[in-house]
Amino acid sequence: MTTMQERLKDAMKQAMKSREKVRLGTIRLMLAAIKQREVDERIVLDDQQVIVVLDKMLKQRRESIRQYREASRDDLAEVEEAEVLVIQEFLPQELTENEINDMVKSAIADSSANSIKDMGKVMAILKPAMQGRADMAVVSTKIKAMLAT
Repeated sequence: MTTMQERLKDAMKQAMKSREKVRLGTIRLMLAAIKQREVDERIVLDDQQVIVVLDKMLKQRRESIRQYREASRDDLAEVEEAEVLVIQEFLPQELTENEINDMVKSAIADSSANSIKDMGKVMAILKPAMQGRADMAVVSTKIKAMLAT
């Protein structure tokens, strides 16, 4: 079984051969972020840790897109959106709205959460399962809504 880093390196070679500049640049950014974390922490990242790095990059891109749209800089937002598409290719399949709702409901039940104060318990259960598969800001909003009722 190939690791995430091997998949990224293979995709980088393919992007070089097919001269896909945006894809190549984004994959290089992803590999650089992974390498940076490995050097900083003096470890070799496993696939789960790579997903965390890529998820963080995705979150940064989404925030940049929002800011660029607010500033009417659609040209810059489009560049970020292209990068988001490439990053998402390497993350696990995104969860559907129903899957997220079901997971949040079961996590609330499992943690015996009954108020907003218990949100941390619920997030602790959900984060490992949803990392890279759902926007945690959206999940957080759903948890708050369910705990508020």
